[in-house]
Amino acid sequence: MLSAIIAKKVGSSICRASLRPALGTVISRGYRGDAPEPTMIEIPLPPWEERTGESLEIKKKRLLYESRKRGMLENCILLSLFAKRYLNTMSAAHLKQYDRLINEPSNDWDIYYWATEAQPTPDVYQGEVMDMLKEFAKNKDMEQRLDAPNLEYLDKSC
Repeated sequence: MLSAIIAKKVGSSICRASLRPALGTVISRGYRGDAPEPTMIEIPLPPWEERTGESLEIKKKRLLYESRKRGMLENCILLSLFAKRYLNTMSAAHLKQYDRLINEPSNDWDIYYWATEAQPTPDVYQGEVMDMLKEFAKNKDMEQRLDAPNLEYLDKSC
């Protein structure tokens, strides 16, 4: 029995030792700083155009959906809850501002940074709707905003 325990210990130490690199072996690891700079390709997007002939009811439903289905979770939560609160009370001019704001920029992070005031908002997007969104993003009432509401629930309010 004792010989079996010794054999097991010796065997396991041999196995572990065989996995270690031999003395003098240099292991080289690449770090982010060692990698060449990636080549970024910007894909041009078609310019934003206001949809003509769209009723206010259809526009609100479309904007509600587009607020909810974003490329990143942070904007999905922020914009869908903002739309839930303000979309029904927006004028046609406000709806146009909001439509342009959420559909013209090609990078969702830009919208998030402008709304949270991490970066200055370009003049073209500055207006009453952006001011409302910035105020909403401050979450002064400290609401729990962990997930976006379901589309079915939002559609009932339109």
